[in-house]
This record gives sequence, C-alpha cells and structure tokens, in this order.
Amino acid sequence: MDATNMNVEKSTKMPKKLAIGLLIGCMSWMGPYTALSGTLLPAKIGVLDEAHKVMWVSTFALIAMVVATIANIIEGALSDRTRTKIGRRKPWIIGGTIASVIMFFFISWAPTVQLLLTFWVIYQIGLNAIVAPMVAIISDSVSKKHRGTASAFYGVGMSVGAYGSAAIAAPFLGNITGGIWTMAGIQVVLATISMLLIKQKSSKDDVLLPLKGKDIFNQFIFPVTNARDFYLAAVGKLLFQVATGMFIGYQLYILTDYMLLSTGKTASILSMMSLLMMVISMAMGALAGPLADKLGTLKIPVMVASVLVGIGGFMPFISNQPWTMLAYAVIAGVGTGMYLSVDQALNIAVLPNPATAAKDLGIINLSATLGQIIGPIVAGIIISSIGYRYMFIAVAVSAILGGIMILFIKKVK
Repeated sequence: MDATNMNVEKSTKMPKKLAIGLLIGCMSWMGPYTALSGTLLPAKIGVLDEAHKVMWVSTFALIAMVVATIANIIEGALSDRTRTKIGRRKPWIIGGTIASVIMFFFISWAPTVQLLLTFWVIYQIGLNAIVAPMVAIISDSVSKKHRGTASAFYGVGMSVGAYGSAAIAAPFLGNITGGIWTMAGIQVVLATISMLLIKQKSSKDDVLLPLKGKDIFNQFIFPVTNARDFYLAAVGKLLFQVATGMFIGYQLYILTDYMLLSTGKTASILSMMSLLMMVISMAMGALAGPLADKLGTLKIPVMVASVLVGIGGFMPFISNQPWTMLAYAVIAGVGTGMYLSVDQALNIAVLPNPATAAKDLGIINLSATLGQIIGPIVAGIIISSIGYRYMFIAVAVSAILGGIMILFIKKVK
C-alpha cells in the first residue's frame, strides 16, 4: 500500500465535499449519455432512416461496444500513471468532458446515419475518459469504512442523471437538436461544479516506475492474479446491465411499437417513468449505502437489487398496457437505487491491486458500458425474430443471473 492509500485509510472523517462532487460529477456524464442513448439518438435515427431504425440502433450499439472496450481500459490505465498538480484523475475527466460536449454538436448536426455513427463512436472515446478515472477517485480518496456511503453518493448521481435526464429529454422528441444542445449545456455546468468540489493532491511527486517489456503489457491487460471475485463482480454487473440496456435501449419503441401509443402519450409516459425512477432510486440509494456500511454487507443488497430489476422488466410481458411500464419504473427504481448505491463499493472491495485501481475499475465498470451496448443488440435480435414480449423474459433472466453471480463472491460479505 502506498503512502497516499495509507493516509486515506487513517482518515476518520467522511469527505463530504468530495462525495457531493462525485454525485454531481456522475450526473454530468450519466445524464447526457442516457438522454442520448435512450431517447434522443434513437429518435434521430428514426428521423434519418425510419425503415431500418431497429437495425441501426443495434449497429450503433455493437460498434460503440468495441470502441468503449478499448478506450476504457487504455484511458483508465493511463490515468493511473498520470502525474500532474491536480492529481491523476481530473485531467482525464476535464478532457473527456470537453471532447464529449464537442461531439454533441456534431451529433445534432449529422445529416446521415453514417455520419451520426462516426460522431457517436468518437463520443464514446471522450465518455470513457471520464468514467474510469472518476470512479477511481473513491479508491484513491475514501477509506474502506466510508466507501459504502461514498458509493451511495455516486449511485444517487447515477440515478438522478439517468432518470432525470430522460424526463428532460422526452419533451424534446419534437426538437431533437434542441434536446442534444440542452444536454451539452447541462454537462458543462455540472462537470465544472464537480471539478471545483473534488480536490485531489498533486501526483507530480508520486513514484512512477518505468515500463519496460513485459511491464507495458501487464499495465494494460486484464488482471490474472487474485482476481476470482473481481471477475464474478464483473460478470454480475454485465448481466445486470444487459438487462437494463435491453429495456432502456428500446423503451421508446416499446411505447410506440409494442403499446402503440401516440407521440404525445409516449412523451408523457416517459416523463412519468423517469420521475418515478429518479425519486424512488434516489431514496433507496440514500438509504442502502449507509445501511450497507452499518451492517457490513455488500453482496446481499446487490443481489436483491438485481432480482427486483428482473421482476420489473418482466411486467410488460403481462400486458401491453402503459401501466406495466409504470410498474417497471417503481419496482426497478427500488432495485436500481439499491444497486447503484452499493455496487461501486463492492467493485472496489474486490480489486486485485490498488496500484492499478483506475485500470481495473475501468475493466469492471466496462461491464456496465458493455451491458448497455450488448443489451440493445440482444433486444434487437429478439424483437426482430420473435417479438417484444420475449425480450421481457430475457430482461428478467439476465438480471436474476447477475444477482446469482454476486452470491459466489467470497472476499466480501
């Protein structure tokens, strides 16, 4: 353990300002990303090529998955080795934010699906420069006894960002460009506030071992030592995110094509779902993290949360009436709030090596990115071949299997 981590573990106080900065920082990228991937991007694809929109959504997801996989690992590993006056993580977060916002404007302008895809891929590179370094701040700066609470702040930020942004994006279905520009503005404001709140010590004087031969290879590969629980957590997260990715990636089309709702009714239901999920997940997130710290358990909340998301995702199988989407919002909102508040603490607890925290967290959190990308691909295949109803079965199965994976972790209670 290096000197910085030793000082962190000796700390008796919860770093509240940093925790608030993480909450706002997570909102800054999660909100715009979710608004685009779940609502505005499918809507723009539909405008550009209505006849092939389902195929294009899957194609966008597949190509973005490949790019995100590479970018997340490389950018996370490079942030571990970054030495600046403002620390290891902030330069990457700031740079990624700038790149993401620039791409928003190009995405809004794109006159063809092919150009839109190109800009979406570049956006993924900027996005992943934010994601891996930001979550590593918890490992860098928060002691073990407070990580459940810090993770809860981060999780609440994810909930507000994901569901609050969807509520903001829904009214822009008739003005897609305006919606994308609004998301860009939100990201700039929130990221700026976050970076002002998060203070990290200079990393200029930290020891930086030179990389030679095999060391270079090891710096960027998946961990192979003491990594059993690490991969169980990664697979559990992947399956959970595949389930949510299937549902969220096609929630617009579920309402318009499966439930046959008008544009106005669709926007109304999307807004109601987003509000329900945001409020419920925030409440559960605020409770679950501190409770996990108090009880000394991380596995059970994550497992229960996965099962609840699976139950919620199954609801539209019962009926193609809008009430089932609201039922999903309530049940999955409880599960998602629990999951997001505790999951990051679980991820940090199973890290094989704190010295490569951002790279390894980038890999394990890559499961979330991959799940959100694989989910729509799987959903598109199911929808195109056997219909929407069977997709809801797949959502339930994937989420519950994800929870089962977490139960096999031995290192964490």
